[in-house]
Amino acid sequence: MDLSGFEVWIIIGLVVGVIASNLAVLKYSAKFKMPHLGSHKDKSIVSEDDAKVSEQQSQVNSKDNPPSKPD
Repeated sequence: MDLSGFEVWIIIGLVVGVIASNLAVLKYSAKFKMPHLGSHKDKSIVSEDDAKVSEQQSQVNSKDNPPSKPD
């Protein structure tokens, strides 16, 4: 199998192009923030949806257990 100089340079160019495109995609995708799955160990990090759910649960709990009247 005898490759001419032209074919070798095409293969080298393709390999360099693939590497450059992968680096460009990594650089572009580094700007995005990934959503956190599961519960957080740090409770100070609460998403807006979690805050709404906990607020709704506290409202439901206060309706189910009205404050007792003092004697």
